[in-house]
Amino acid sequence: MPKVTKKTLNCRGRLVDLTRPAIMGILNATPDSFFSGSRLAPDHQASAIAVERAQQMLDDGATFLDIGGYSTRPGAATVSPTEEADRVLPLIEAILSEFPDALISIDTFRASVARQAVEAGAVLINDVSGGTLDPAMFSTAAELSRSASVPYILMHIRGTPQTMQSLATYQHVTTDVLDELAVRLAELRLLGLKDVVLDPGFGFAKTTEQNFELLAQLDAFSLFEEPVLVGLSRKTTIWKTLNISPDRALNGTTTLNTIALLKGASILRVHDVREAVEVVKLTHQLTFF
Repeated sequence: MPKVTKKTLNCRGRLVDLTRPAIMGILNATPDSFFSGSRLAPDHQASAIAVERAQQMLDDGATFLDIGGYSTRPGAATVSPTEEADRVLPLIEAILSEFPDALISIDTFRASVARQAVEAGAVLINDVSGGTLDPAMFSTAAELSRSASVPYILMHIRGTPQTMQSLATYQHVTTDVLDELAVRLAELRLLGLKDVVLDPGFGFAKTTEQNFELLAQLDAFSLFEEPVLVGLSRKTTIWKTLNISPDRALNGTTTLNTIALLKGASILRVHDVREAVEVVKLTHQLTFF
């Protein structure tokens, strides 16, 4: 029998339908993200700018807004939990004040920041560490799942943002990533967490070649029967392969997002929402044939 991927997420009592793949717009409350167009200096104007960007993303068709206060690009500087919270919480509050129905995801690997963000109104936890960088994250995510129906995005990584690129050694990248995610997913299941989204972690402890191999075999992740999130937007894999800059990597992003959708992705995490929505609309037409 073919595997049937779960097509809904319960986000604090709101059922999100993933029959048509969803778009997650990136809102970085960071001054040092790899793509200059997504940087947001943490100053007195940050909330107003974030609200403007949120409005544009929602108007363009974003289902989720993913807010992060810690850059996870390779070699990024560390940020204290207090500073990270101080960056993201005012943005969450400002956006929800203007758009109370917005579905906000908190992009953090810290349990304390995740909890504060959910208390501020976030409906989804996006953990780039897959629970490996904060021992309290899994228990916190499970508690928030039980008490508030907050889903959890489990991403694959090795090491930290500072060390991950030295750990990209695999016997077979897709099989190894599947095996490592399976162990973490089993831990979450034992804790009672039901709504989980899987993220292969493109660019996190993977070389360019390994990223392409993972993408080519993305349909293998259907064995978990969970939604899969793909985050390839303007990443190194695209702009180094094409010998361009991240600012010119939108066309390459669209190409790889199309492949990801055809191979079963349920959520695309992107900087450019309108273009991603168009990709979903066009590829979705193929399901009628």
